[in-house]
Amino acid sequence: MDWPQTRVTLANGIELDTVDTGPRDAPVLIFLHGFPESHRTWRHQIAHFEDRYRCIAADQRGYRGSSKPEGVDSYTPDKIVGDVFLLADALGVDTFTIVGHDWGGAIAWGVAMAGQMTGKVTRAVVANAPHHAVFQKLLYTSPVQREASQYMRGFRDPAKEALVQEKGLFGILEDQIRWDAPDKMEPAERMRLLEDWQDRDAAIAMLNWYRASPIDIPPLDAPYEVPEGWAPAPFPPITIPTLVIWAQDDLALPPENTDELDRHVSDLTLVKVPDCGHFVPWEAPDAVNSAMEEFFARTG
Repeated sequence: MDWPQTRVTLANGIELDTVDTGPRDAPVLIFLHGFPESHRTWRHQIAHFEDRYRCIAADQRGYRGSSKPEGVDSYTPDKIVGDVFLLADALGVDTFTIVGHDWGGAIAWGVAMAGQMTGKVTRAVVANAPHHAVFQKLLYTSPVQREASQYMRGFRDPAKEALVQEKGLFGILEDQIRWDAPDKMEPAERMRLLEDWQDRDAAIAMLNWYRASPIDIPPLDAPYEVPEGWAPAPFPPITIPTLVIWAQDDLALPPENTDELDRHVSDLTLVKVPDCGHFVPWEAPDAVNSAMEEFFARTG
């Protein structure tokens, strides 16, 4: 399951190494990977759907060989959302379904919000990536989510860069997270990741996604309550058909992230995947493929 990558130059000057496979006249799926992976997050789904869909999957800005602009401000969510639309334009794509996991899923929520207004994005598939408003509220009120997200504070800490310079990305992952699943990944895929993580420039760029995020992660000793005067940002409700796939044993993003989704998504299909951790696209590929098949069949 290897596909050649093409270097695609976007109108903003960013260059993304991109897989573009499947019939050119077929409906388009644009896949967005999360941290700390690559387009290969979606290897099982691309292999499954490429006979009937045009499948596009880039290494996003900051990852692997794609552009790594300097500075935290180069990684704000609006710029990364913009990359997706510019990638579609560069490849001559008029309309598409957005598919995202983890950080790619967080960006997919933004792509869905923006793209539904122009008709560019017709459907959304999000796997284990919280809606921004739901996630922020849980960080204020849920001990489980706040404790699970303390690694993000570590990722934002400039003092941790010494670990990256010494050991690559693996150094800070080893120091901060507990939800890695190396025993569940094919050994060859794991070796690819370990090699990718040695790139110090990419490691800093990947961490800049967290540093540029507007999400507020309180320390564990802060009050467990919504701050006075806080209200969710005025995100538009998502009205396009949206499939949310949620692995139930995710240690980073517990299932409570789906409890209030129907307040923000009017046409929601929620599929829960039991006995599966955070990396559901490759930990439970058959369940993900089946959920997507049924969703696509129903939503045309």
